[in-house]
Amino acid sequence: MASLSLARLAELTGGKIIQGEPGTRIVAYTFDSRQARPGSLFFALKGIRDGHDYLTEARKKGAVAACISREVRDLPPDFGLIQVADTLQALQQLAARVLAESQLRVVGITGSIGKTSTKELTASLLSARFSVLRSMGNYNNQIGLPISILALNDSHQIAVLEMGMNHPGEIKRLVEIAPPEVAVITRIAPVHLEFFQNLEEIALAKKEILAGAKPGANAVLNGDDPLIRQIAADFPPDKIIYFGKSDRCLIRAEDIEYHGWSGLSFSLIYGREKARVELPILNEGLITNVLAACGVAYYFGLGLTEIISSLHQLPVLAHRGEIIKLKSGTTIYDDSYNSNPVALEEVLKSLGRLLAGRKIAVLGDMLELGPAENQYHLEAGALLPAYGWDYLVTVGSRARLIAEGAVRHGLDSARVESFDRPEEVADWLKSFIRPSDLVLVKGSRGLSLETIVENLKKAMEN
Repeated sequence: MASLSLARLAELTGGKIIQGEPGTRIVAYTFDSRQARPGSLFFALKGIRDGHDYLTEARKKGAVAACISREVRDLPPDFGLIQVADTLQALQQLAARVLAESQLRVVGITGSIGKTSTKELTASLLSARFSVLRSMGNYNNQIGLPISILALNDSHQIAVLEMGMNHPGEIKRLVEIAPPEVAVITRIAPVHLEFFQNLEEIALAKKEILAGAKPGANAVLNGDDPLIRQIAADFPPDKIIYFGKSDRCLIRAEDIEYHGWSGLSFSLIYGREKARVELPILNEGLITNVLAACGVAYYFGLGLTEIISSLHQLPVLAHRGEIIKLKSGTTIYDDSYNSNPVALEEVLKSLGRLLAGRKIAVLGDMLELGPAENQYHLEAGALLPAYGWDYLVTVGSRARLIAEGAVRHGLDSARVESFDRPEEVADWLKSFIRPSDLVLVKGSRGLSLETIVENLKKAMEN
């Protein structure tokens, strides 16, 4: 963690110490009172809840100081307090200044799909040669990104930071805090259309990472995505590394082969080098994330041998394509973290190739799709019979349209079940699934479909 004195923190945030010793050392930073620990500074942010109401709790957890924007009482005089006009701005300003004073090289990653997976893969590859700081979990917004930056220490050489958005201007602010040396855009897809009129507007919002990158920065971009190529038209061509499956990409996958439950393999073209790669992944869509990470590794000069060695130890991310084999013999493909039409089609198509007793898709609502959300759900339903799925279980009101679309396109209505809540699904599945079944669980984050997986694991493992 960035270790700073209370006096230095007041200077960097533009605040004023109103109590506490200026020499008090801060060794950790948080905005969540539950995560406060000894030696930490608590930022009292105002949102749905007011962080100022949780100062006592943060202190009990070990916080030795807080950054505040209004009067507070009943705190002992040795508890440090830095008064600022706006605690969120103070957090962001602190992170930006700490980063600017470091030698850290920044990789910024955005895109509609695969940001977190690409971030983890990139950090994993770069760790073969560098000391890497990465965004914590999915800390990719105007609060999480600065908190991640403040976790740096003197040993870190590269920061791999995820940058998310659901409104125009949000990425612009993130790159003001952490201007990247390498800007990565994974893909443009129909996500957050509730806040944008079309995909072109989403692409322009993603372009903010290119516009805000460091002078002379490089970009690692999906060369198979026409919208990404479009927004990169005014970026220096010699500063772009394209990845994808087309022969126009410097980093690409060719000759993809499927090996059932063992995973897949492909020829990795890595600049002028080539090697056969075998990966224990079942979803072909994840190859895009692997290629993006390889593109960043290529920029930083890692050799193909180093890449291949690291790819054999891919990180497993909870609820993002996690393969869970129950003692009963049932296999769960837990992709419950989020969902959108493009990612859903990829996983249905890829897993549909597998041999299983029965293939059961548990699909939840896809949120924030805007005016066309009904059509997106109906079209998703048509994919079930097309890709060989035997049963469909839906969760949520919108997902009932997935069921309607599936039945319209040939799935027997007797093989379709619809529920309102994840708990109902878990209870029903416990008595329905068999040892040889494959169960896919996928839906938007707001539905908490991971509870289905956790309930099944508990019930079937006992």
